[in-house]
Amino acid sequence: MARILLCAIATCLVCGSALGQRSEMAELTQQQADSRTVLGATNEYLAAGAEAIRAGQYDDGIRLTKLGLDRPNAPRDRAAALSNLCAAHAAKKEPDTAIGYCTESLVINDANWRAYSNRAYAYYLKRQFEQADSDLDVALSINPHAKQMPQIRGLLNERRLRGRVTMEEHQ
Repeated sequence: MARILLCAIATCLVCGSALGQRSEMAELTQQQADSRTVLGATNEYLAAGAEAIRAGQYDDGIRLTKLGLDRPNAPRDRAAALSNLCAAHAAKKEPDTAIGYCTESLVINDANWRAYSNRAYAYYLKRQFEQADSDLDVALSINPHAKQMPQIRGLLNERRLRGRVTMEEHQ
């Protein structure tokens, strides 16, 4: 059950170019609230990488996304691709690499709720629960309707409770 949930979370965390830097505030607000994955059509490698990551083919997704990043990209596409790399590395249980990609994505676009959500999951993997909570709070402030964030919050709460439960031994 936990493995299925983790796979579902990793799949939900991927975005192609869902959140970009737009000049029109209304359009940005709508994109922030939209929890669907939007694939960028301007760079076929980024689109193919996002699809591979969503399909659980993380190594192929990482390879394709890195090829796409070698081409000129709009800042919003670059930020989304970096967030995708973060999601793929988190799914592969490589949280340090994931956190680096998410942080780089957020430098480009600090309104990308998916990058905060991805980084929260990576912090969860490292058992850095306060950082994970902080990133989840920011992600929820940007997009309160994102479906995967309650799942990540549940993982955090479950992990915290495990450490506080005291068992009695019966002999």
